[in-house]
Amino acid sequence: MKRSDLILILVSIAIILCFIFIPSVGETYNSFNRDHGMWMSFIKFAVLATLGESIALRIRSGVYNTKGFGLLPRAVVWGFLGLTIKMAFVIFVTGTPVFLEYLGFQNAGAIMKESFSFSKVGIAFSISAAMNLIYAPVMMTLHKITDIHIVANAGKLYALLQPIAFRKIFNELDWDRQWNFVFKKTIPFFWIPAHTITFLLPEQLQVLFAALLGIALGVLLSISSPKRK
Repeated sequence: MKRSDLILILVSIAIILCFIFIPSVGETYNSFNRDHGMWMSFIKFAVLATLGESIALRIRSGVYNTKGFGLLPRAVVWGFLGLTIKMAFVIFVTGTPVFLEYLGFQNAGAIMKESFSFSKVGIAFSISAAMNLIYAPVMMTLHKITDIHIVANAGKLYALLQPIAFRKIFNELDWDRQWNFVFKKTIPFFWIPAHTITFLLPEQLQVLFAALLGIALGVLLSISSPKRK
Protein backbone atom coordinates (compact mmCIF):
# COMPACT_ATOMS: atom_id res chain seq x y z
CA MET A 1 0.00 0.00 0.00
CA LYS A 2 1.33 3.39 -1.02
CA ARG A 3 1.25 6.53 1.08
CA SER A 4 -1.38 8.01 -1.24
CA ASP A 5 -3.63 4.98 -0.61
CA LEU A 6 -3.29 5.41 3.15
CA ILE A 7 -4.11 9.11 2.93
CA LEU A 8 -7.23 8.42 0.84
CA ILE A 9 -8.40 5.72 3.27
CA LEU A 10 -7.82 7.90 6.33
CA VAL A 11 -9.56 10.92 4.81
CA SER A 12 -12.53 8.74 3.79
CA ILE A 13 -12.78 7.26 7.30
CA ALA A 14 -12.54 10.72 8.86
CA ILE A 15 -15.39 12.03 6.70
CA ILE A 16 -17.58 9.03 7.51
CA LEU A 17 -16.89 9.40 11.23
CA CYS A 18 -17.82 13.08 11.07
CA PHE A 19 -21.23 12.16 9.64
CA ILE A 20 -21.71 9.43 12.26
CA PHE A 21 -20.55 11.21 15.41
CA ILE A 22 -21.20 14.88 14.62
CA PRO A 23 -24.95 15.28 13.97
CA SER A 24 -24.58 18.88 12.86
CA VAL A 25 -22.44 17.78 9.89
CA GLY A 26 -25.20 15.57 8.52
CA GLU A 27 -27.85 18.17 9.27
CA THR A 28 -25.89 20.88 7.47
CA TYR A 29 -25.29 18.59 4.50
CA ASN A 30 -28.96 17.61 4.21
CA SER A 31 -30.08 21.21 4.63
CA PHE A 32 -27.74 22.51 1.96
CA ASN A 33 -28.67 19.66 -0.36
CA ARG A 34 -32.38 20.43 0.12
CA ASP A 35 -32.00 24.17 -0.45
CA HIS A 36 -29.29 24.06 -3.13
CA GLY A 37 -29.81 20.77 -4.92
CA MET A 38 -28.20 21.76 -8.20
CA TRP A 39 -25.07 23.18 -6.56
CA MET A 40 -24.74 20.04 -4.47
CA SER A 41 -25.06 17.88 -7.56
CA PHE A 42 -22.28 19.83 -9.24
CA ILE A 43 -19.99 19.51 -6.23
CA LYS A 44 -20.91 15.90 -5.51
CA PHE A 45 -20.13 14.61 -8.98
CA ALA A 46 -17.16 16.89 -9.51
CA VAL A 47 -15.54 15.37 -6.42
CA LEU A 48 -16.83 11.82 -6.23
CA ALA A 49 -17.06 10.79 -9.89
CA THR A 50 -13.62 12.26 -10.53
CA LEU A 51 -12.37 10.35 -7.52
CA GLY A 52 -13.81 7.23 -9.11
CA GLU A 53 -11.81 7.85 -12.27
CA SER A 54 -8.67 8.47 -10.20
CA ILE A 55 -9.21 5.18 -8.39
CA ALA A 56 -9.62 3.41 -11.72
CA LEU A 57 -6.36 5.01 -12.89
CA ARG A 58 -4.71 3.77 -9.69
CA ILE A 59 -5.95 0.25 -10.43
CA ARG A 60 -4.61 0.35 -13.98
CA SER A 61 -1.35 2.25 -13.59
CA GLY A 62 -0.56 2.49 -9.87
CA VAL A 63 -1.10 6.26 -9.51
CA TYR A 64 -4.09 8.50 -8.85
CA ASN A 65 -3.01 11.20 -11.27
CA THR A 66 -0.58 11.42 -14.12
CA LYS A 67 0.53 13.83 -16.80
CA GLY A 68 -2.17 14.26 -19.42
CA PHE A 69 -4.90 12.73 -17.25
CA GLY A 70 -6.59 16.09 -16.70
CA LEU A 71 -7.88 15.84 -13.15
CA LEU A 72 -9.22 19.41 -12.98
CA PRO A 73 -10.97 19.52 -16.37
CA ARG A 74 -12.47 16.10 -15.64
CA ALA A 75 -13.83 17.45 -12.35
CA VAL A 76 -15.43 20.43 -14.10
CA VAL A 77 -16.99 18.20 -16.75
CA TRP A 78 -18.32 15.84 -14.07
CA GLY A 79 -19.77 18.81 -12.25
CA PHE A 80 -21.81 19.81 -15.28
CA LEU A 81 -22.79 16.19 -15.92
CA GLY A 82 -23.95 16.13 -12.31
CA LEU A 83 -26.39 18.92 -13.12
CA THR A 84 -27.91 16.81 -15.89
CA ILE A 85 -28.04 13.79 -13.56
CA LYS A 86 -29.96 15.82 -10.99
CA MET A 87 -32.28 17.02 -13.74
CA ALA A 88 -32.86 13.41 -14.83
CA PHE A 89 -33.67 12.38 -11.26
CA VAL A 90 -36.30 15.10 -10.97
CA ILE A 91 -37.83 14.39 -14.37
CA PHE A 92 -38.03 10.60 -14.09
CA VAL A 93 -38.98 10.42 -10.41
CA THR A 94 -41.85 12.79 -11.14
CA GLY A 95 -42.80 11.69 -14.63
CA THR A 96 -42.57 7.90 -14.48
CA PRO A 97 -45.30 7.47 -11.81
CA VAL A 98 -47.52 9.82 -13.83
CA PHE A 99 -46.94 7.68 -16.93
CA LEU A 100 -47.68 4.50 -14.93
CA GLU A 101 -50.97 6.02 -13.80
CA TYR A 102 -51.71 6.87 -17.43
CA LEU A 103 -51.20 3.16 -18.23
CA GLY A 104 -53.64 2.19 -15.47
CA PHE A 105 -51.35 1.69 -12.45
CA GLN A 106 -53.45 3.57 -9.94
CA ASN A 107 -51.88 5.84 -7.30
CA ALA A 108 -48.29 5.16 -8.41
CA GLY A 109 -47.14 8.56 -7.14
CA ALA A 110 -48.77 8.04 -3.76
CA ILE A 111 -47.30 4.56 -3.39
CA MET A 112 -43.77 5.96 -3.78
CA LYS A 113 -44.38 8.10 -0.69
CA GLU A 114 -45.49 5.14 1.41
CA SER A 115 -43.44 2.56 3.29
CA PHE A 116 -41.86 -0.47 1.62
CA SER A 117 -44.10 -2.67 -0.51
CA PHE A 118 -43.77 -4.86 -3.61
CA SER A 119 -45.72 -2.25 -5.56
CA LYS A 120 -43.17 0.38 -4.52
CA VAL A 121 -40.34 -1.89 -5.69
CA GLY A 122 -42.02 -2.20 -9.06
CA ILE A 123 -42.43 1.55 -9.41
CA ALA A 124 -38.84 2.21 -8.28
CA PHE A 125 -37.64 -0.32 -10.84
CA SER A 126 -39.72 1.41 -13.53
CA ILE A 127 -38.22 4.80 -12.65
CA SER A 128 -34.71 3.37 -12.72
CA ALA A 129 -35.28 1.49 -15.98
CA ALA A 130 -36.76 4.53 -17.71
CA MET A 131 -33.94 6.82 -16.59
CA ASN A 132 -31.14 4.41 -17.41
CA LEU A 133 -32.52 3.34 -20.79
CA ILE A 134 -33.44 6.82 -22.02
CA TYR A 135 -31.01 9.23 -20.35
CA ALA A 136 -27.96 7.19 -19.32
CA PRO A 137 -26.68 6.19 -22.81
CA VAL A 138 -26.65 9.82 -23.92
CA MET A 139 -24.84 10.98 -20.77
CA MET A 140 -22.31 8.13 -20.94
CA THR A 141 -21.53 8.84 -24.59
CA LEU A 142 -21.12 12.55 -23.88
CA HIS A 143 -18.78 11.71 -21.03
CA LYS A 144 -16.69 9.50 -23.32
CA ILE A 145 -16.43 12.28 -25.89
CA THR A 146 -15.33 14.86 -23.31
CA ASP A 147 -12.87 12.35 -21.86
CA ILE A 148 -11.20 11.89 -25.25
CA HIS A 149 -11.24 15.66 -25.81
CA ILE A 150 -9.46 16.31 -22.51
CA VAL A 151 -6.78 13.72 -23.25
CA ALA A 152 -6.32 15.15 -26.76
CA ASN A 153 -5.55 18.51 -25.11
CA ALA A 154 -2.91 16.97 -22.83
CA GLY A 155 -5.20 17.16 -19.81
CA LYS A 156 -4.79 20.92 -19.58
CA LEU A 157 -7.47 23.12 -18.07
CA TYR A 158 -7.67 25.11 -21.32
CA ALA A 159 -9.27 22.00 -22.87
CA LEU A 160 -12.52 23.36 -21.45
CA LEU A 161 -12.19 26.40 -23.71
CA GLN A 162 -11.35 24.47 -26.87
CA PRO A 163 -14.08 23.45 -29.33
CA ILE A 164 -14.89 19.75 -29.12
CA ALA A 165 -14.57 17.88 -32.43
CA PHE A 166 -17.82 16.01 -31.85
CA ARG A 167 -18.11 14.52 -35.34
CA LYS A 168 -14.51 13.30 -35.44
CA ILE A 169 -14.56 11.83 -31.93
CA PHE A 170 -18.02 10.30 -32.41
CA ASN A 171 -16.83 8.46 -35.52
CA GLU A 172 -13.67 7.24 -33.75
CA LEU A 173 -15.37 5.97 -30.58
CA ASP A 174 -14.86 2.32 -29.69
CA TRP A 175 -18.52 1.46 -30.17
CA ASP A 176 -17.88 -2.24 -29.60
CA ARG A 177 -16.71 -1.51 -26.05
CA GLN A 178 -19.28 1.23 -25.54
CA TRP A 179 -22.11 -1.11 -26.47
CA ASN A 180 -20.86 -4.43 -25.09
CA PHE A 181 -19.60 -3.09 -21.76
CA VAL A 182 -20.99 0.34 -20.95
CA PHE A 183 -24.49 -0.10 -22.35
CA LYS A 184 -25.08 -3.84 -22.52
CA LYS A 185 -23.57 -4.80 -19.15
CA THR A 186 -23.39 -1.87 -16.73
CA ILE A 187 -26.88 -0.52 -17.43
CA PRO A 188 -28.97 -3.70 -16.96
CA PHE A 189 -26.75 -5.46 -14.42
CA PHE A 190 -25.59 -2.55 -12.28
CA TRP A 191 -27.30 0.76 -12.84
CA ILE A 192 -30.92 -0.32 -13.07
CA PRO A 193 -30.70 -2.48 -9.90
CA ALA A 194 -28.59 0.14 -8.09
CA HIS A 195 -30.96 2.99 -8.83
CA THR A 196 -33.95 0.82 -7.98
CA ILE A 197 -32.46 0.67 -4.48
CA THR A 198 -31.85 4.43 -4.61
CA PHE A 199 -35.52 5.19 -5.21
CA LEU A 200 -36.58 2.84 -2.41
CA LEU A 201 -34.51 4.68 0.18
CA PRO A 202 -35.90 7.54 2.30
CA GLU A 203 -35.40 10.85 0.56
CA GLN A 204 -32.74 12.01 3.02
CA LEU A 205 -30.63 8.92 2.25
CA GLN A 206 -31.00 9.01 -1.51
CA VAL A 207 -28.52 11.86 -1.82
CA LEU A 208 -25.85 9.99 0.11
CA PHE A 209 -26.43 6.78 -1.85
CA ALA A 210 -26.34 8.65 -5.14
CA ALA A 211 -23.04 10.20 -4.06
CA LEU A 212 -21.57 6.75 -3.45
CA LEU A 213 -22.84 5.62 -6.84
CA GLY A 214 -21.05 8.64 -8.31
CA ILE A 215 -17.75 7.00 -7.35
CA ALA A 216 -18.83 3.72 -8.93
CA LEU A 217 -19.91 5.56 -12.07
CA GLY A 218 -16.49 7.12 -12.51
CA VAL A 219 -14.75 3.77 -11.93
CA LEU A 220 -16.95 1.85 -14.37
CA LEU A 221 -16.73 4.39 -17.17
CA SER A 222 -12.99 4.84 -16.70
CA ILE A 223 -12.28 1.11 -16.66
CA SER A 224 -14.33 0.81 -19.84
CA SER A 225 -11.83 3.07 -21.61
CA PRO A 226 -9.13 1.37 -23.64
CA LYS A 227 -5.71 1.54 -22.05
CA ARG A 228 -3.64 4.42 -23.33
CA LYS A 229 0.03 4.12 -24.12
